[in-house]
Amino acid sequence: MTDGVNSRELVLGILLAVTKEEEYSHIALSAVLEKYQYLSKQERGFITRVTEGTLENMIELDYIINQFSKVKVNKMKPVIRCILRMSVYQLKYMDSVPASAACNEAVKLAKRKGFASLKAFVNGVLRNISRNLDTVIYPDESKEPFKAYAVRYSIPEWMIKQWAKDYGLERAKSIAAAFKQEGKTTIRTNLLKTTPEALRVALEQEGINVEPVELPVGMKMSETADMHYAMHISGYDYLGAIPQFNEGLFYVQDVSSMLVSQLAEPKPSDYVLDVCAAPGGKSLHMAEKLQGSGMVEARDVTGYKVDLMEENIARCGMENMKAVQWDARILDEEAIEKADIVIADLPCSGLGVLRKKTDIRYRMTEEKEKNLVELQREILSVVHKYVKPKGTLMYSTCTIDKMENEENTAWFLAQYPEFTLIFEHQIFPDEGNGDGFYIAKFKRSEK
Repeated sequence: MTDGVNSRELVLGILLAVTKEEEYSHIALSAVLEKYQYLSKQERGFITRVTEGTLENMIELDYIINQFSKVKVNKMKPVIRCILRMSVYQLKYMDSVPASAACNEAVKLAKRKGFASLKAFVNGVLRNISRNLDTVIYPDESKEPFKAYAVRYSIPEWMIKQWAKDYGLERAKSIAAAFKQEGKTTIRTNLLKTTPEALRVALEQEGINVEPVELPVGMKMSETADMHYAMHISGYDYLGAIPQFNEGLFYVQDVSSMLVSQLAEPKPSDYVLDVCAAPGGKSLHMAEKLQGSGMVEARDVTGYKVDLMEENIARCGMENMKAVQWDARILDEEAIEKADIVIADLPCSGLGVLRKKTDIRYRMTEEKEKNLVELQREILSVVHKYVKPKGTLMYSTCTIDKMENEENTAWFLAQYPEFTLIFEHQIFPDEGNGDGFYIAKFKRSEK
């Protein structure tokens, strides 16, 4: 541990920010890792592992704690609740951490945060769990499958039930299990600056592991034949320390997301409008595919998101792309029938990316999802007007729920018969290392 910096205290701060202040986990973690860049790779790895692991397994961790604590998790003070969660995660999932260390450090942390009066409680609960982890009684899968899967995979029961309704119980279990698997960092080569072969060599010289990407199940070779620009990387400290990232030689983007621009098939000099673009991965990919011709206008609703896109545009050196602040729900009269391609990657429940954004499972509700369906329809009813006759509309989400995907596509076709569905595909998280993702491609009639 670096002098003056306690790794567990940093983890506690992140967990409180996420669970109490409702910050996004990936943003809260990234902010801490950026602030403490000087920590060793081992310490940074510990912070990442415990933070992500605790959030990923929180339903199970709470279930375990409740079996050994007279005070139930939801009745605990937020600091004590988070200390117990992160400590039980270490006890159950990190063999490299001695049980005594996990318990002792938790007690010290409680005292340091002003809860000395509760150190005996923290110590007692954790020692009891440590001695009896192998005796935890889990819900019986044969009697209570939804509850059993919810606890085992730390996915809320309502999500399991919804997937079971859409795809059957066994597929729901398979999807939930996939979110327990470790995600991989996927990158897309900036072909305007380098080649996949040259990038691979450069990354390997930095000590980074590079692997080929497994394409989503069900995609035709003709559609993905030239996707050699995608690859997985691992074994690096953090992105900002990779020279090739800072030089804009690659962009971090899931392979499922890359398929939007791949399948849109832009032509030289096309005008592309991405209506909900931040952080800009699909727009950057499209600008690259246009090879400096045409224009990609990437829009989003807040100045912060526009600033983020402008940073990525500058880093990747895209001169045929611009970022604009605009609310996609508001009709832009000047953009009507102007775009050869409209990308509508719309706000969604995010239930396809629980592997990377673990806290979504605790934030999203059935009511919020229904509201998002209405928001998606509201935006589609506006942005379809920007598509030229014979132009293309790409609709996509990073979720796996039919109401936001196939049902919205059916609604759109019924509302706007001038559009024809050319391609539709649901990518599932249990089909490889990619995100759960949905893509629909529409063509507008000549008039």
